[in-house]
Amino acid sequence: FPTWVCGCCGALRPRYKRLVDNIFPEDPEDGLVKANMEKLTFYALSAPEKLDRIGAYLSERLSRDVARHRYGYVCIAMEALDQLLMACHCQSINLFVESFLKMVRKLLESDKPSLQILGTNSFVKFANIEEDTPSYHRSYDFFVSRFSEMCHSSYEDPDIRTKIRMAGIKGLQGVVRKTVNDELQANIWDPQHMDKIVPSLLFNLQSGERTESRSPSPLQASEKEKESPVELTERCFRELLGRAAYGNIKNAITPVLMHLDNHSLWEGKTFAVRCFKIIMYSIQSQHSHLVIQQLLGHLDANSKNSATVRAGIVEVLLEAAAIASSGSVGPTVLEVFNTLLRQLRLSVDYELTGSYDGNTNIGTKIIKAHEERQLQEAVIRTIGSFANTLPTYQRSEVMLFIMGKIPVPGVHLALPSTGSGPEGTRMIQIMLLKSLVQVTAGFQTTNMLTALPNSFLEPLLSFSLTEDPEARLLVLQILLSLIDRHDNRPKFSNIRYSGREHYETLFALLGLLSVELANEEVVVDLIRLTLALQDLALSTDEALPVYNRCAVHALAAAYLNLICQLTTVPAFCQHIHEVIEARQKESPFLLPEDVFIDNPKLLSSLEKVEGDVLFLQSKITEVLGGSGYNTERLATPYVPQYTDEDRLSKRKSIGETISLQVEVESRNSPEKEERTPTEEITFETLKNAIVDSVGMEEQERERRRLVVEKFQKAPFEEIAAHCGARATLLQSKLNQIFEITIRPPPSPSGTISSGYGQTQSRSVPIYEMKFPDLCVY
Repeated sequence: FPTWVCGCCGALRPRYKRLVDNIFPEDPEDGLVKANMEKLTFYALSAPEKLDRIGAYLSERLSRDVARHRYGYVCIAMEALDQLLMACHCQSINLFVESFLKMVRKLLESDKPSLQILGTNSFVKFANIEEDTPSYHRSYDFFVSRFSEMCHSSYEDPDIRTKIRMAGIKGLQGVVRKTVNDELQANIWDPQHMDKIVPSLLFNLQSGERTESRSPSPLQASEKEKESPVELTERCFRELLGRAAYGNIKNAITPVLMHLDNHSLWEGKTFAVRCFKIIMYSIQSQHSHLVIQQLLGHLDANSKNSATVRAGIVEVLLEAAAIASSGSVGPTVLEVFNTLLRQLRLSVDYELTGSYDGNTNIGTKIIKAHEERQLQEAVIRTIGSFANTLPTYQRSEVMLFIMGKIPVPGVHLALPSTGSGPEGTRMIQIMLLKSLVQVTAGFQTTNMLTALPNSFLEPLLSFSLTEDPEARLLVLQILLSLIDRHDNRPKFSNIRYSGREHYETLFALLGLLSVELANEEVVVDLIRLTLALQDLALSTDEALPVYNRCAVHALAAAYLNLICQLTTVPAFCQHIHEVIEARQKESPFLLPEDVFIDNPKLLSSLEKVEGDVLFLQSKITEVLGGSGYNTERLATPYVPQYTDEDRLSKRKSIGETISLQVEVESRNSPEKEERTPTEEITFETLKNAIVDSVGMEEQERERRRLVVEKFQKAPFEEIAAHCGARATLLQSKLNQIFEITIRPPPSPSGTISSGYGQTQSRSVPIYEMKFPDLCVY
């Protein structure tokens, strides 16, 4: 055709097409023609209705250039699209965006890495634009899938592979930014999207752990840091979690749990812990308990998995609890501890039966006892970690909750073993007492009654009377934690004599009682207790071994030496020091430095421990009484309150409780109306009272026993009749008292006469009363 025909045809082309054509140079190496690009941008801003046509035409040219492998022109087209997108925010931009996303999709579908990275970069620029008008129909499903696929790129060249993966991470970050705040667009928190996004990010975090071991040279460190996909992945992951609202936490965490399961990453612990540290620090603090609840549920779901897997989940829980702010365990505090205690019980059963189903013949997995022990210790540490996040009142509830779970032989099994028998019961007792040690560690309270209520103290002390030495030691450690409110425990635990831990812990407990609760009355009781310990060591009824007798004597000496210095009564201190000096000369095996050692030199028997080597109750009473102490209680024999029956039931029987009430009533009974004549008190009377006191105690004890036996064995009808008669008598006496004391109020109007010539008081309403004039004003 002639040239004028071509020129004519060119002149007939729409202006927007001519403006688009003009931005492309003859040689793509020259890049975008900037002057013509400015004209195109001005035109688009002046005629926004043409923007969608400009986008469609650019898309058409780019598709043709991709097909012809003219990648220079492809880059120019994308640059033009980016600039138009950044400049235009009119209402008609939605159609232009469709063309733009079509371009990006075309590039991402390409096999050429450079085009994939180019398309990703353009998408990220688009993601950072805040559009004036929302889109009702735009879909990002393709982009989520494609960017996730790029995150898993296995391209041969490692440098190009890294660039593709980083592009995928940036693309996912862009999708999240674009959709997370727009309710009209695709819900990025749907499982179909989260199940692709989260594993892609975790894959790159995990890959980074393997590559980070090859540390770059110092000169290249900053460059490599910028190029590392690990930091980019972590930043993207944190941003995703930080944007998660209350209802989206579960969908974000579930893929994490599944990824760790599918790739056996619980057993290594380090990566799982790192993931959940990122999670706990990134989510909003008020949502922490949701993550913890999901972890607890996952732990239950893996109850029959290997001990290493369960231990990994527990370790993650431990770290999560440490990060969680105070009280963030949520409303189901006790459910957290219930789950952990249930895992303890299951682990004990698995260890002792060797099977996950309680039957040793069909167990399909080999259970390793040492792995179960490691899990048990991890659970106990986690219980302590959770307790440390709780306020004081909730920690008290947890202490009572755990105490109620400890099985007592012959009474109840709060955590029944499936097949582990008595040994399982013993192990569960030990594990739960260890848990209490963790919960009470660092427990601070201003009120000791709050820390040691009877509902907690009585069952705890009952376990101090068991035959298991480990359980007794744990009870002492729990008491130490609860009583020590001023961090004095280390001062008592670091005594210079190494030896038997039970005696050292008991000495620390007595010492803490002295400094935390000491007043004159308590000091006297503690001295009374120490003298009772000395009597125990001297008694032949208990059949204690020689070492135990010597150890108790040594403990009494060490404690009295401490308490005499606290009381600062010179005569008391002198007596204690005289006894210690006598022991150093005559009986060194009764002192700590000769008993609490590896190979103590002991006698074969302790039949003749007497005289100067014993602390005398009479002497202590004399010197303390002279200094103003009330020493009456020192003369009262120390009798432990717990009997074998109390130890089993951990509570007093109903019959015993009723008997105590009746005993009080009988002492103040109105049946004894006759009064005994006043007895003349003489020296002889006092002497007889002192001499007969022992016999009276025996009689009183026998009378109490008969009362208790009556209410335990007598028929119900007899007890009811007895109580009913007493109630009737009491009511009659009350009526007599009321008749004597209660009178109608005096009446200003005087009295009225009854029909029998007697005067009777008449009560007049106050508004009918007549008052003297002086009273009215």
